[in-house]
Amino acid sequence: MTEPAGHGLLAGKGVVVTAAAGTGIGSAVARRCLAEGAEVVLSDRHRRRLDETCEQLAAAYPGRVFAVPCDVTDEDAVQTLVAAAAAHCGRLDVMVNNAGLGGTRPVVEMTDDEWSRVLDVTLTGTFRCTRAALRQMIAQGCGGAVVNNASVLGWRAQAGQAHYAAAKAGVMAFTRCAALDVAAQGIRVNAVAPSLAAHPFLAKVMPEQELAGLALREAFGRAARPWEVATVVAFLASDYASYLTGEVISVSSQHP
Repeated sequence: MTEPAGHGLLAGKGVVVTAAAGTGIGSAVARRCLAEGAEVVLSDRHRRRLDETCEQLAAAYPGRVFAVPCDVTDEDAVQTLVAAAAAHCGRLDVMVNNAGLGGTRPVVEMTDDEWSRVLDVTLTGTFRCTRAALRQMIAQGCGGAVVNNASVLGWRAQAGQAHYAAAKAGVMAFTRCAALDVAAQGIRVNAVAPSLAAHPFLAKVMPEQELAGLALREAFGRAARPWEVATVVAFLASDYASYLTGEVISVSSQHP
């Protein structure tokens, strides 16, 4: 199976993607948005990897890729990101909140710092970036779309994932409530909830045997490819999803 070609779904739109460096869902989303005609601002807290990703994408899409380092736990950095994106693209049409932090730790062994760090990046970081993006979109007066990256663990139990699952469940609830807050302004807020997407970073935070077992639970017997999540993100960001807001779309081959 190969990634489908773009069809101009996001032509002329200015898009921000957080945690876009490397080879995971974020960079796949950035690539898909570019393939659909958008101008994309990449963001990540890892400056070296961010620059490398930007250079690679710029080679394929010259003049439509821009990078702004940002740690989503830093409010000033988030404000700088949104302002820079609006200045570079002329406006902010789409905010994709992909930044998240996981790890495996049983509740009885989990420290306050481990819990707080995951929540700060994954849930509060999504809140910070969404708030900044919505303020910019409201000021522009032209609508817009926010797409948050949740997880099926927001619905589903998995040992060792209490902090991550709680954060992702929070992202889902936040998405639904934020959508109602800005519906009158014509702004849509939705989320995707991938089950298992295979990329190198995931192998660093979960044992290989556990990943293999999770993949076998999927109806297709494999993990999703990052681009298979990215295509759903692009759909939610596009005008094809003009009547969808407050929704969480499961990108999964098994039922929650």
